[in-house]
Amino acid sequence: MAPVAAQTMDVKSIKSVAESPALSSVPSAYDFNINPNDEADPNDPEFAIPIVDMSLLTSGSPDQRSKIIHDLVKICEEWGFFIAINHGVPESLMKGMIDACHGFFSLPDEEKEEFKSGNDVLEMFKYGTSYNLALDKVLLWRDFFKVRVHPEFYSLYKPACFSEVSMEFSKRTREVALEITRAISESLGLEPNYIHDAMNMDRGLQMLAANYYPPCPQPEHAIGIPHHTDHGLVTLLIQNEMNGLQVEHNGKWLTVNGPANGFFVNLADQMQILTNGKYKSVMHRATVNNKATRISIAIPHGPSVDTLIAPAPELLEKEGQAPKYIGMNYKEYIQLQQSGKNYMKSTFDHILA
Repeated sequence: MAPVAAQTMDVKSIKSVAESPALSSVPSAYDFNINPNDEADPNDPEFAIPIVDMSLLTSGSPDQRSKIIHDLVKICEEWGFFIAINHGVPESLMKGMIDACHGFFSLPDEEKEEFKSGNDVLEMFKYGTSYNLALDKVLLWRDFFKVRVHPEFYSLYKPACFSEVSMEFSKRTREVALEITRAISESLGLEPNYIHDAMNMDRGLQMLAANYYPPCPQPEHAIGIPHHTDHGLVTLLIQNEMNGLQVEHNGKWLTVNGPANGFFVNLADQMQILTNGKYKSVMHRATVNNKATRISIAIPHGPSVDTLIAPAPELLEKEGQAPKYIGMNYKEYIQLQQSGKNYMKSTFDHILA
């Protein structure tokens, strides 16, 4: 049965809802309960988030690089998530990108509405609230925008600084993502450029997606983004000084706390498919708080939209395995993930071999 939309009428931005002087509790359309018993103890060594020093990949000794690549095997199998440090992207550029996104969300609603579009993830840009108002059973405590920045670069034209900052930020984060895919290729025993070439990443889809989570009067009764995996290969994420990202590890939800100049890196669905399930697309979600606005910026990197994604034949032969997933065109996969029948469910169930 198709999900019942939370509301089909025009829904106000969460920024305007949160700034209403009369707001003292979460409106019923946003009601979402989080079970505190599902949360991990951040002081438990089992939940110590892996950290990858990117400088050892790019300019370390051969032994240092080999150790990082060796460590990536366990990280990608057990976590599908790590924090990248010493990655070469200036902290001033990261902060400038967050400030530019804050500038956009601070525009009057009628100006932001100029960037509204349909529900096609491949649109040049898109602004909205919640997730997909035609499908949402519960409204999400977030406003967002998404801009396609590769293979063609597009930008918001407001605020004035946005285009210049986003172009440089998109270029520099792409360099980091490609270095990560090279290291992951090597960790699988493949040539460094294997993933780049097999996934046609020279034409790969790269988005810049910003989320705005204002303070919530009852954060335990609302959600920024519910549990999900990303559809691409690898996603890089930065945030302002407020935490809120949680990753699932060993059946518990762990709030990610990392250095201001680090990238949160999560593996996504096409990486799990390509590696035949050896490497894990991490389940994650965004929680909200009652203290201050959180802004996060996710930069998903994927194959080209016309690439057929299937388990790598070289890996199947090496591991002596049969494919666990059927091949699917990346654009079709994205559309399947965001369709009504697959709303907030695992897309993997539809492509099991």
